[in-house]
Amino acid sequence: MRFPPTRLLRQLLRDELRQRRDEGCDTAELSAQLAGLRDDHARLIALYERATLLEPRADFPYHEPDTLPEIEAARATGATPARMGLIPVDETVADRIHGGWLGRCAGCALGKPLETTPFVEDPPAVKRYLLAAGAYPLDNFVPQDAAACRSVGLAQLACPASQRGRICCMEPDDDLRYTIMGLDILERCGTTFATADVAAWWLQHLPAAHCFTAEEAVYRNLLLLGAAHEPQALGETQWAQARTWLNPYREWIGAQIRADGWGLACPGDPARAAEFAWRDARLSHTRNGVYGEMFCAAMIATALTGDDPQQVVEGGLAMIPARSRLAEAIQQTIDQCRALGLAAERFEEALAWLWQQFGHYPPVHTINNAAAVVTALLLGGRNFERVITIAVMAGWDTDCNGATAGCICGCLLGARALPAKWTAPLNDTLLSEIAGFHPIAISECARRHTDVAQRNTRTGGA
Repeated sequence: MRFPPTRLLRQLLRDELRQRRDEGCDTAELSAQLAGLRDDHARLIALYERATLLEPRADFPYHEPDTLPEIEAARATGATPARMGLIPVDETVADRIHGGWLGRCAGCALGKPLETTPFVEDPPAVKRYLLAAGAYPLDNFVPQDAAACRSVGLAQLACPASQRGRICCMEPDDDLRYTIMGLDILERCGTTFATADVAAWWLQHLPAAHCFTAEEAVYRNLLLLGAAHEPQALGETQWAQARTWLNPYREWIGAQIRADGWGLACPGDPARAAEFAWRDARLSHTRNGVYGEMFCAAMIATALTGDDPQQVVEGGLAMIPARSRLAEAIQQTIDQCRALGLAAERFEEALAWLWQQFGHYPPVHTINNAAAVVTALLLGGRNFERVITIAVMAGWDTDCNGATAGCICGCLLGARALPAKWTAPLNDTLLSEIAGFHPIAISECARRHTDVAQRNTRTGGA
């Protein structure tokens, strides 16, 4: 495998040491060496290779396996629910799948204008902007406001096509491209798809310019490993190289936002949804990066046949290792929301707690953003507007969190129950920049996902 230019290598090494620290390794010595090291490419390479060999401290309190059998064994006792095949995909479930698609699009569009500096790095800046724009707390899409932009040091707000009064469709976004990916892979390969099929889909349908952080690193690694034409030929050692080499972002949010395509195909079967998500996530992520996708896919599958947001969150939590950092963070978030009486009007207290509790993570990490989604679901309840606005006002990865929370709440409520205020501006149109899906009706995506779910149910997920 190859190394990047010195400047980029230094940043990757800095991020790698932070990641290894999160994984329970003692990085103090290597961090001190990096701080005193000039831009000597050979010495940076040697330091990076030493970082990859670090082992967690003996007193590291978490158990975070990567293989599916080990993950299943590490779940809380009695966590695995019944398998698929019990829930018929009737008109109600079809409406909920449609609600998931619409909710994801609306939540994503709501968050897109705020997915930039300073909002990602400084979540309270969201409130400062919205207050200056006369739009706090959020009750509609984000408005463009010149004075509010100046108040947070911006020339203008990002993503004009997702701003209030300017929306005519769901504009292109990775949060929807990956949902299309799940649908397309299940249509092409069925439920027996493998990680290699995901890699092949990336290389055939996803331009490298559409990949970020972990996905960008793995895309590069797949090409360096010669997987451009036959990813199925890679061995397990090469798959491990692909997901870890120069990829300090392997616990960031990239896999978590890929959960929806799998969850929407598994109504009432969170275990199968989590298994599908694992096959996908292991291409680019490890540990909590994998668990984040499994957690969200399981919540979506649960929401398609359930009615209680608390049960939905618990259904997702049951699918990840009980002694992982993500499980701990989710349980802490549940406890905090309950301490606030699950009251939406106390969302500011909840968000302040989130920022204090999880602000040490990178702003697009899995754990802090998953906690923001859970907060929105528990405080917002079955009120779609409250759910997506709380998710976005939490800051960090605003479009990803708005999309995930919106999908889950949309699955709980169904398309017919979603407020037209949030869905009508989309004009049932999705632009994905994916061949065969650009443009496409959101309702068409939902219909095809319903067909996939029906086939899965008839075959018991086989």
